[in-house]
Amino acid sequence: MNHLFRKSVCITTALLLAASILLTGCGDKGTSASSAANPDGIEVAELRYQGGVGAVTFPELAEDLGYLAPLKLKFIGTTISGPQDIQAVVTGDTDFGGAFNGAIVKLIAAKAPITPVISYYGVDENTWSGYYVLEDSPIQTARDLIGKKIAVNTLGAHHEFVIKEYLRREGLTAEEIEQVTLVVVPPVTGEQTLRANQVDMTTLGGVLRDKALERGGIRPLFTDKDLFGVFSAGSYVLTNKFIQENPKATRKFVEATAKAIEWARTTPPEEVKARYVKIIKERGRKEDDSNIKYWKSTGVAGTGGLIAPEEFETWVNWLVKEGTIQEGEIDGSRIFTNEFNPYQDGGEQNDDGKN
Repeated sequence: MNHLFRKSVCITTALLLAASILLTGCGDKGTSASSAANPDGIEVAELRYQGGVGAVTFPELAEDLGYLAPLKLKFIGTTISGPQDIQAVVTGDTDFGGAFNGAIVKLIAAKAPITPVISYYGVDENTWSGYYVLEDSPIQTARDLIGKKIAVNTLGAHHEFVIKEYLRREGLTAEEIEQVTLVVVPPVTGEQTLRANQVDMTTLGGVLRDKALERGGIRPLFTDKDLFGVFSAGSYVLTNKFIQENPKATRKFVEATAKAIEWARTTPPEEVKARYVKIIKERGRKEDDSNIKYWKSTGVAGTGGLIAPEEFETWVNWLVKEGTIQEGEIDGSRIFTNEFNPYQDGGEQNDDGKN
């Protein structure tokens, strides 16, 4: 097993041990679940979450469009790490969080009591991530990456899985893959880190990719779309306890987020971008909204964020090959739910958010 994976698993296990204590003793500290029920019968008044700098999440869009009401969002901070975001859900610091589906599988394998309820990002014709080197770099093949450094936003998530799958498909052995070093670099500085020759390859997606390409001087060695085609790659999770105790709030959250995804998918891009800029300006976090002009698509494969079984089964099988989990330990078709999504079985919502 790659040493980076061993390190990631150890960190996750330690966090889960702490989480088991927090869930029993402190899980309700400051939680929205202790709020008085609202007139609509929804069990909580607000949902705590982490966001991203200069970005708008689908739940944030849902709230701005009025789909989430009477529920409100409570922003508690930012994160660039999917694994950290869903670990915050396990420890009770947030009510929902999102991560790459492979990272979710790993956390569930570590006995985290969570369930994925809706997809929120992925890969399509316009939204994907590339793995870039400098134009004049001698790196031309996967084998050229042996002994080199690659910048990623976090370990144990989307980019680590994709990079290792690329290396494996290109014939590198496990020992050779261990010689490729992944370096954690904030996405906004990934391009700069590459151009300063501090790493040999960097991960660029979405607006950061397009801005870097405008400046020129870089080229992709491969992309996640090349490897996997169009697919939803990450999901929002809730704890099983939250779902059981707050079924109406759960349904409202999923319905609203699903509607927001479809609004963004079907609305002219210029209108979507204008809405995103408005949201960023109005929330007053002193953020730069210039990246929004590069927004192209949702990247979500399933209508309204519906989760397809293969979007988890792919990564279950991958982790079995890696030796991270045992064969049959997790059934990828049973660890998520579309129960609360109004687009299940071809359903749609009206403007009032009801089926």
